[in-house]
Amino acid sequence: MLLLALVLGAGAAAPAAAQTGAEAVAGSTRPAELADALPQGRLLGGGRLRVFGFQVYDARLWAGPGFRVDSFASQALALELSYLRAFEGQAIAERSITEIRRATPVSNELADQWSAALRSLLPDVKKGDRIMGVHRPGVGASFWINGKPLGEIRDAEFARRFFGIWLAPGTSEPGLRNALMAGAGP
Repeated sequence: MLLLALVLGAGAAAPAAAQTGAEAVAGSTRPAELADALPQGRLLGGGRLRVFGFQVYDARLWAGPGFRVDSFASQALALELSYLRAFEGQAIAERSITEIRRATPVSNELADQWSAALRSLLPDVKKGDRIMGVHRPGVGASFWINGKPLGEIRDAEFARRFFGIWLAPGTSEPGLRNALMAGAGP
């Protein structure tokens, strides 16, 4: 499930639920890093992810005018996760690769490369921390924590698959996908 086994450690993933509405999009203030990363970005939607009743994170999707759900992978966008509990960065990286591999096959070599890149980039998070990833089509992905740059992974295929964890039609969390894309075109 979508970065969710983290709630239970390395154990099996649990049923999850996404919430939409005011609770999930609370604090819909425009993050400062969007001024540089996605100047014309507007909030499309958001949702809260829960596992076994545990609140995991609030997610918000930002995109430019004309954003279309059916072609998310070819458009600039920003995905913001506001953590509601603590997680180790290494566990987030490993779960990300698991979710990428769940959706489509990835060679061991490529998965190891992407995993190493994420592990070197993602810090441990605590309740209240906010990580934003920005999809830069044809280039890769840039990441921020609490408004400060973390770095980037300059690999367009990685970026497409990484953001697909939440936005691709085959996501393990279709309810959250729908909530994130609520304000987008078809």
